[in-house]
Amino acid sequence: MTRIVVIGAGVTGLSCALRIQEAGHSVTIVAKDFPSGFETIDAATQINFTSPWGGAHNRFILPLSDAASDSQEAREHSMALLTWEEMHALHNRYPEAGITLMKAYEYFEAPELNQTSLTEDTARNEFGMKGFRFHAKEELPEGVQLGYEYDTWCVNPMVYCAFLLRRFAYRGGKILTRGIRDPLELFEMNDLAPVDVLINASGIGFGDPDVFITTANPCPVTITRSNANGMPTFNVPRNFEGGTIIGGTKIPNYWNPNPSIQLREELLSNFAATYPDILGPDGKFTVIRDIVGRRPTRKGGMRLEKEVTQGNKCIIHAYGLGGRGYELSWGVADKVGKLVASHLGSTDVIFGQRQVKL
Repeated sequence: MTRIVVIGAGVTGLSCALRIQEAGHSVTIVAKDFPSGFETIDAATQINFTSPWGGAHNRFILPLSDAASDSQEAREHSMALLTWEEMHALHNRYPEAGITLMKAYEYFEAPELNQTSLTEDTARNEFGMKGFRFHAKEELPEGVQLGYEYDTWCVNPMVYCAFLLRRFAYRGGKILTRGIRDPLELFEMNDLAPVDVLINASGIGFGDPDVFITTANPCPVTITRSNANGMPTFNVPRNFEGGTIIGGTKIPNYWNPNPSIQLREELLSNFAATYPDILGPDGKFTVIRDIVGRRPTRKGGMRLEKEVTQGNKCIIHAYGLGGRGYELSWGVADKVGKLVASHLGSTDVIFGQRQVKL
């Protein structure tokens, strides 16, 4: 049996590990941090373990209609659609997975071409946005020029990631708690050898000069308002007793681990103006917790490719997704599965009930 090691127990690593298991391989996840409950996880010591703090919902970022099919935007949209289908299937089969189906509302103060050129037909049929509808002018909040809605999903990330880890372990997957400085050391580790393929889903990579962090200082629908200043405001409800995330900051290379109270007040004020129904009976928010999370972002987009090092050691890189880890997770996992199968000389691979030709 082929032995695969996955570095990282965030949503990308867990999704990849499960996909590879489906192809019949022996899989071990090696990570410093693993999913745990909201009540026990330490936001300060696990600030670089991004997945627990993610907004964890699907927001379609549309490519231009004339974008090449192999452009980064088009590839990511295809991955988002595949993830959408997988999330729906998991929701229907596993109520305990922490997935909720709901509407997404998007508002734009200064819409760009890929929004203004959108029609209901292209949204539904070309971009796969089920349940798409433009909002009438009288439905729009003050200052918003364009708005629409579509069917989406949202997860409670701590419930969902724990569910994925539990499925992985139940299927015979192994876990190893280790801090890794270089992926190559895993090929020599006695606990793992021999390793046939290594999946680098570490988030921030290992010394990749193109990787940087963006910091986030974080109702019955998800709502995103793209403000004219370029800074979005978003609301993501987390069912399963997860509260509601209100956020919108994406500050490159900002390493301060402390929440900004000023930013918090700005975010709350901005969102209350967009969706006043979220306020309590006293007209105020009930703030449960301030969280700072670091998204592992990469210049030029994610790294998703195979590398063969000296000694014919195969490393498949899958990191640097920025704030889109959940949205693209199953699309990335499918691509990783195909790269593994191709490296091992397979002509096709089984993903769940789907047979994919290479």
